[in-house]
Amino acid sequence: MKVHPGVLGGAAAVVVCGVGAAAFALSGGSGSGDGSSVDEKPVASGPPKPAEVRSTARAFLTAWAEGDVARAAALTDDTTAAKQALTSYRKDAHLTKPVLTPGKRAGADVPFKAAATVSYEGKSKPLSYESELTVVRRKSDGKTLVGWQPSVLHPELKQGDRLVTGEAGDPPIKAVDRDGAELTAAKYPSLGTVLDGLREKYGKKAGGKAGVELRVVRADSGKKSGSATAKKKDDAKSTPDKTLLTLSPGTPGTLKTTFSGSLQSAAERETTKRQRASVVVVKPSTGEILAAANSRPGGFNTAFQGSIAPGSTMKVISSSMLLEKKLAGVDKKHPCPKYETYGGWKFQNDDKFQIKNGTFRASFARSCNTAFISQAKKLENDSLTKQAQEVFGLGRDNWSIGVSSFDGAVPVQSDAQMAASLIGQGGVRMNPLNMASVAATVKSGTFRQPYLVSPDVDDRELATASRKMSGSTASALRDLMHYTAVAGTAVEPMSGLGSDMGAKTGSAEVDGQKKPNGWFTAYRGDLASAAVVQEGGHGGDSAGPVVRAMLQAGG
Repeated sequence: MKVHPGVLGGAAAVVVCGVGAAAFALSGGSGSGDGSSVDEKPVASGPPKPAEVRSTARAFLTAWAEGDVARAAALTDDTTAAKQALTSYRKDAHLTKPVLTPGKRAGADVPFKAAATVSYEGKSKPLSYESELTVVRRKSDGKTLVGWQPSVLHPELKQGDRLVTGEAGDPPIKAVDRDGAELTAAKYPSLGTVLDGLREKYGKKAGGKAGVELRVVRADSGKKSGSATAKKKDDAKSTPDKTLLTLSPGTPGTLKTTFSGSLQSAAERETTKRQRASVVVVKPSTGEILAAANSRPGGFNTAFQGSIAPGSTMKVISSSMLLEKKLAGVDKKHPCPKYETYGGWKFQNDDKFQIKNGTFRASFARSCNTAFISQAKKLENDSLTKQAQEVFGLGRDNWSIGVSSFDGAVPVQSDAQMAASLIGQGGVRMNPLNMASVAATVKSGTFRQPYLVSPDVDDRELATASRKMSGSTASALRDLMHYTAVAGTAVEPMSGLGSDMGAKTGSAEVDGQKKPNGWFTAYRGDLASAAVVQEGGHGGDSAGPVVRAMLQAGG
């Protein structure tokens, strides 16, 4: 094995370049990452050659390991950003003695393993992780360079994020469920980002004492190293700071949540079985969030922060509007033709079905698109927006559930896009939290903002709806959703769940997807749940079984 030692803070730092398929040879290669150029040769073009990838990556990793920040940064296509990040790696993250071991090249991409030591105020711990760099060619002179991204330094880093070692800005918390049992990411993987968010918001309020940690400080956290203040964030997009390594543990404060351990276990189990599934369960009588899970627990929290067209589950809100405006009645005749044109678009039903001389009940239960599109000409452009905001509390960006969430969006649209919004397409965007809340609002007759930490903890105000739907409208919606569950598109998932229940299926076409996203929202007793399975196909087949399992687990 050939080892190139360097010196960083008085300690050896190395790039390990071993023999075999998974490592670089130190000899050979004509990469121009060393800054050399030959004027008489034409400017190179095209993808970097294997030898160029090897030598450029080798030169960058060697400079980084040796602590030569200027040289390493010069070997990237963004010298300023790379120099700042590499300097911060040592000064802010206190990472020393890096050993960088490149793996097997895949085209221009070079994975590598990093092993370093975190040293702070007499305490040290090793840190190991895997990352990747990509070699690119600069058009101006043909040189090959490392395409700089913050993730080169550490895979958790995004634009503007930093690695920082020191006293944590937020004390640790011991989050517990409604029965007092501890919630951990090890037991409930989907709660990893949720627990990070709860710590960020309630660490100090819970009475804990901060420890010393290496953590990712997010660009949108508004925090400087050692600062306890934070700016207002866009809850739909923000990501909480993340602890990577604990040098000395703090003392956690206890924070009670509304989660149900048994329901959360069921949610984890159901989403793990599927690709790209997300589910939420709420309690209609209070708004308490009982469970939330995603198939990809370490990634984006689609259950709370997703922004996806809800398809025909949106017809619950649209129906409430049509009922209130006397444009539909449960058992009144209602058109459901094969096609309906509005705003220059020709809309159709699934498999181009039609219901001749049918009622609105039949159209809702079978999820007839044209039954809703036909009413667009009788509506104002903002009719659906007002209904969603004023009755269902959606789209105002004012929910405060305890962690970051997206509160749904029903923008004012016109022509064909307005009509498409009635069936959950166009510009309408929701997530399982939003749609579980819709089912809960129908069940209880009143919008209650979902939450997972009681407002008594921090005296925050929960969002409210400006008006309540009439008792007759709520009763009609429950009738429609119940009929759909016993005689419509939701029969199979809702079979055998009793009489006090209702549901609505949905599917939403997405450009570039072979299959639509499957949606399902339902209530049973004092439980309401919604799920989406992206690229799952029909909602009754894909998301329906997930919701069924949740309603059974809570029963």
